Amino acid sequence: MTPRLPRGAHRSLAALALSVVAMHVPQASAQKLAYPQSRIGDQVDTYFGTRVADPYRWLEDEHSAETTRWVEEQNKVTYAYLESIPYRQAVRARLEKLYNYAKFGAPFRKGENYIFSKNDGLQNQSVLYIQKGLNGTPEVLIDPNRFSADGTSRLASFSLSKDGKYAAYGISVGGSDWTEFHVMDVATRRTLPDVIRWAKFTGAAWQGDGFYYSRYPAPDSSRALTNRNQGRAVYFHRVGTSQDADALVFEDKANPTHFPGVGVTEDERYAILTISDNGHRKGNSLFYRARGESDWKPIVAEIGDDTYGVIENVGDAFLIQTNHRAPNGTVVRWDPTHPTAWATVLPEKPEPIQSVNTAGGRLFVTYTKDVTTRAYVYGLDGRFQNEIELPGLGAAGGFGGNHDDRVIFYTYNSFNTPPSTYKYDIASRRSTLYRAPTIPGFNAADYVTTEVFYRSKDGTRVPMFLTYRKGLKLDGHNPTLLYGYGGFNAATTPSFSALRLALLEQGFVYASANMRGGSEYGEQWHEAGTKLQKQNVFDDFIAAAEYLIANKYTSPDRLAIHGVSNGGLLVGAVANQRPELFRAVIQQAGVMDMLRFHKFTIGSAWIADYGSSEASEAEFKALRAYSPVHNVRAGTVYPATLITTADHDDRVVPAHSFKYAAALQAAQGGDHPILIRIDTKSGHGASSTTKALEQTADLYSFLMNELGVTPKL
Repeated sequence: MTPRLPRGAHRSLAALALSVVAMHVPQASAQKLAYPQSRIGDQVDTYFGTRVADPYRWLEDEHSAETTRWVEEQNKVTYAYLESIPYRQAVRARLEKLYNYAKFGAPFRKGENYIFSKNDGLQNQSVLYIQKGLNGTPEVLIDPNRFSADGTSRLASFSLSKDGKYAAYGISVGGSDWTEFHVMDVATRRTLPDVIRWAKFTGAAWQGDGFYYSRYPAPDSSRALTNRNQGRAVYFHRVGTSQDADALVFEDKANPTHFPGVGVTEDERYAILTISDNGHRKGNSLFYRARGESDWKPIVAEIGDDTYGVIENVGDAFLIQTNHRAPNGTVVRWDPTHPTAWATVLPEKPEPIQSVNTAGGRLFVTYTKDVTTRAYVYGLDGRFQNEIELPGLGAAGGFGGNHDDRVIFYTYNSFNTPPSTYKYDIASRRSTLYRAPTIPGFNAADYVTTEVFYRSKDGTRVPMFLTYRKGLKLDGHNPTLLYGYGGFNAATTPSFSALRLALLEQGFVYASANMRGGSEYGEQWHEAGTKLQKQNVFDDFIAAAEYLIANKYTSPDRLAIHGVSNGGLLVGAVANQRPELFRAVIQQAGVMDMLRFHKFTIGSAWIADYGSSEASEAEFKALRAYSPVHNVRAGTVYPATLITTADHDDRVVPAHSFKYAAALQAAQGGDHPILIRIDTKSGHGASSTTKALEQTADLYSFLMNELGVTPKL
């Protein structure tokens, strides 16, 4: 749920990939667990005349001795369960084997240099390299593995000045969203004294000898990971000066939840200011100023429900991507000399725009057709030139570059195709494979991916991808993991995971559903899964599970569901609504208290999607009706549930998961375990490769144990 910013995973596979599995009684959950005591408080809040109990409010105080003790006791129960699974360490070893291959990021050019990332296999952090020309010798530019002894600090941002002399790079510590910027002299690799603190959700947008960035006021250090993020402002930092000397270029004290950010056009003629509401409006306003000017001039003066983003300038005019009167997106040209005349460059199509970039004097535009990418090239005037033929029905990204580039790079992957980098020659209109990873023992031909369509509760046609080993029998007995997200205008596109192979090779079916709330079919699809219509998302997911069961891919006692962040909300809500439909639930870093999410860190930014319990009675009632924490029913037999969170998750604070775990443990009417795994020095996602492998091993061991899978390891 990262706000949109302005531009500026010792044995051979053959030995391990034996089919599943005899049914068995899960060893670690043969009897009901004894959970730590979760004190029931007397906190009651009133919303529009309705009294709502919040008995676990005390768990919101992550620094209290009581919460600390609760966390320690919960982890003891969870890890005792996990350690009792006899094949847990073998699963961990298998994941390490699968993930131990070289991974490359697509290169980009700055002057005569190309920069790319590489991870040798099991490095905690990918290393950034620089080389002269495409055939030059790579040299280490930044090695984030040196940021911390345990590898949990990562490179959160990287940006080169136009002349390539300086690089601004941001460091995240322990998985937090807070970013500390430093400046490097690229030629000498020397880190300069410049330090920028309390930046978040921002890059560095260079203009001349400095860069724009966004930051918040320094928070109370004891509440830096939980306090609401308000008062965001934009500054300009000049290389060689202290942060105290940075020039304030925009703030709006009257609207502390507004979210401003500045990007710069490639020629550095213009700075572009984008302001979103981080509240009830979905769109943004848009301003610009020429280099050397101090005043911001409006392109779109008011924040509404439409989005606008400058792609690039063409001379004095701007190419802008927007969904104004075009829910699937369009590209327009705006000329400041004729500010009321918006000229259409690319008209809206039946398929939604996925991305728009410029390079080599062209527009590179990708569209999403039934959740798979299509890529096209246009002139800057919108005249069609050609389609870029992609390797298959998967997801592609990249396609951007400099105005004088002759070649650009893009990446392609799918559920059974690892991420590969392609080089596209602009003049010849030809793509060639530049780099493709080699995963020891993996053969894509061993797996099948199909896209199916099913009907939701209200008849809406919803897509879903299914991936599994060849030779699958539709007998209703296949262990199946159903994944979903369904929110924030984000599409769940086909993606490869080497770690997921550890499930697929053991006979799992992996299902990825594309519910409403995402961007799969444009803004109308997104809108249909927001606020008062959020139940549509849950209905879509439940219908996906029913499809898998009706078509004999699996059965309720062999079906697990998985969601992260907004997807954690998803699986929590549907497990409350249809607990008999699932055998196991993995809820990671979920938004579980829908009445109070906006009171922590960046949570107010989600009001545009969720609504607010304090804004209107209708929104309160809608939120109360599905909020996972508030809809747990005592005595219900809930699926086996593994909840994960981490101490440095300052996007969806751990209190969400703490309160949900406490409520679910108290209500559980059956013997299925309700566990919470609380990591340290990690954030909204795993902070390092080691953390990712440890967490995934626990998740997969839990799944196998609860679904009755005895892996052949």
